[in-house]
Amino acid sequence: MKKVVFDNYEQLSVAAAEFVAAEINKKPKFNLGLPTGGTPVGMYKNLSEMNKAGKVDFADVTTFNLDEYLGLERSHDQSYWYFMNKNLYSNVNLKPENINIPNGTADDMDAETKAYDKKIEDMGGLDLMVLGIGPNGHIGFNEPDSYLIAPTHTVTLTQSTIDANARFFDSADDVPKMAVTMGVGNIMKAKKILMLISGANKKAVAKALNEGIVTPENPATMLLMHPDVTVLIDKDADQ
Repeated sequence: MKKVVFDNYEQLSVAAAEFVAAEINKKPKFNLGLPTGGTPVGMYKNLSEMNKAGKVDFADVTTFNLDEYLGLERSHDQSYWYFMNKNLYSNVNLKPENINIPNGTADDMDAETKAYDKKIEDMGGLDLMVLGIGPNGHIGFNEPDSYLIAPTHTVTLTQSTIDANARFFDSADDVPKMAVTMGVGNIMKAKKILMLISGANKKAVAKALNEGIVTPENPATMLLMHPDVTVLIDKDADQ
């Protein structure tokens, strides 16, 4: 696990965009795993600007998002599809048919999750998985537990995650209580992983990564077993 510390969030966001762009530019057809949340917004802004400037081309990029709330239509302004379309999809030359995100309103979620995993596998796996991290260590919506699930699956969100996401809704009561997420197995199969960590509320989970102890009670520590992980972290989050 390689770690690079930045003075502030803005520097981290530029470096993250440059990292992703460099990886895309190495390979004509590229499979990219993407997160939502506050931390990657700056990266998406910089990638959009780089795309407009001709520094990175998304024409042959296929994206797979980590997760989606259950029960929210794509048109809902708090769905992760809406978030991604606002922050990236509509701002770069991604082909609509190359955009993939779990369908949180599928009639058969078991079939949906299996089909999502199969498509990733059929495409040759993820070349790069970009991750944020929750204050409780969750990656995607893989929440702390006594065990972790490998494939894409539905999950009941912890109260701490609901509280953390409540700022995006009118109240905590409006936050969906369940989501669909790639599993840790999906994430660990990615050829490379880029993790972004920002903010003082991430200090505890960042410290756990530094300590090198792997536990499902801090899902992000699973990444310590991956052969190619780069962590970009700002000083507020670094201990």
